[in-house]
Amino acid sequence: MPPLQLIWFRQDLRIHDHAALWHARQAGPCIALVILSPAQWQLHNDATIKIDFYLRQLKALQQQLLLLNIPLIIEHIDYWHNVSPSLLIWLNKLNIQNVHANIEYGDNEHHRDQLISEYLTQHKKTLFLYHDRSIFQVGSILSKSQQPYKVFGAFKKTVYEQLNICLPQCFPSVDSQHQLQLNCTLPNKIPTLTELGFNDIAPEQQALWPITEGYAWKKLDDFIQHDVLDYDQTRDFPAAQGSSQLSPYLNIGILSVRQCLHALFSSSHGQFHLRHHGQQIWLDELLWREFYQHILFHYPQISKGKSFKPELQQLKWRDAESDLIAWQHGHTGIPIVDAGMRQLLATGWMHNRVRMISAMFLSKNLLIDWRLGEQWFMQHLIDGDLAANNGGWQWCASTGVDAVPYFRIFNPMTQSQRFDPHGHYIRQWLPELKHLDNKTIHMPYQYQPDMQLNYPKPIVDLKQSRLRAIEHFRLHVN
Repeated sequence: MPPLQLIWFRQDLRIHDHAALWHARQAGPCIALVILSPAQWQLHNDATIKIDFYLRQLKALQQQLLLLNIPLIIEHIDYWHNVSPSLLIWLNKLNIQNVHANIEYGDNEHHRDQLISEYLTQHKKTLFLYHDRSIFQVGSILSKSQQPYKVFGAFKKTVYEQLNICLPQCFPSVDSQHQLQLNCTLPNKIPTLTELGFNDIAPEQQALWPITEGYAWKKLDDFIQHDVLDYDQTRDFPAAQGSSQLSPYLNIGILSVRQCLHALFSSSHGQFHLRHHGQQIWLDELLWREFYQHILFHYPQISKGKSFKPELQQLKWRDAESDLIAWQHGHTGIPIVDAGMRQLLATGWMHNRVRMISAMFLSKNLLIDWRLGEQWFMQHLIDGDLAANNGGWQWCASTGVDAVPYFRIFNPMTQSQRFDPHGHYIRQWLPELKHLDNKTIHMPYQYQPDMQLNYPKPIVDLKQSRLRAIEHFRLHVN
């Protein structure tokens, strides 16, 4: 019988198209491992709703592994620097030589794996790591001068060329293995949120985000069959339900990005052929996610609170706690911003267009440090991803790679009028304004300053704060 292998699941809670699982099964029968690290999650500002989503999917994964006769070890190790000794204990107890896992791209994750690999090597064990989370291995998409791309358009052009040569293939499904006879009992209890030190998530919030690979596949297929055709027309309208809302499933690995690509090109028989603009725009959204992952790999300092643009690292921000709290809880008096922030608190998700509007309002109109916004989003987003969240925030704050110029500042009111013209999105999340007409709802007090509403007046003048931000940035950039 081939030697036992250990497959370590991380942010990849699925059994299909799974690089590490496939390689582990080729080497022999497997035992699976999941390490729960709540203290580490808190250090990374992971949202409670995201952790709940992870634990619920972990239950589904446990059942899938059971059907494959793959036992699952569930370990609770608060901090990653304590993983190595515990891991070695299991390897010795089960007489396992090799550990297989998919690469994670954060700087802390890289440092963890480096230490574990060195530790296991000292004890004549091996950690095998596989590229799985992005379309192309991070670090592999380079310019002709072998430099990382800092402009999305050039990065996308090269990726298009690579995809035209060959779409990355999904890994085959693994077969069920013979039932293992083990000499010890494996801990496999999945703790509750409260047992891990977090507050419970309301059932109505959980119901917004069903789990299982089967559900994610159906959601992906429904989007490709019915919505992607009009994606370029509907994606920016928050009331239209035009986005795929697949980001939570990609983020914890219920879906792989390869599966998304193959679904997107299924009508082209797996060939890279863009049939319509909606298809291209959704592909480009996947590539923005890819771009930020590659940026994080090349410039890990951005995960440590550093601006991508070093000249803006020392930019002075306003110390305005009351304005920050108003923004966090949707009480700024700017309806489209407040609607987005309340959607975030209620659902753990926010429409992407509204994310940009809200982020730019905080970093430009309020001149509040983008890092505070980045942290708040991570603490509440079910799809909170370090690379994408940091990339988006630094784009809006004009401190990041390929970021919007500092003098380009969204006007929340005109954005609202353009992308929520009938006020449906605002009415959904700000019921106190639902009686207003389609013109007034976007900026109530501008049209009727003496209007009596159970809604705050704007905490900042949009025109004056825009001019203030442009002048403030200009002094630091020039």
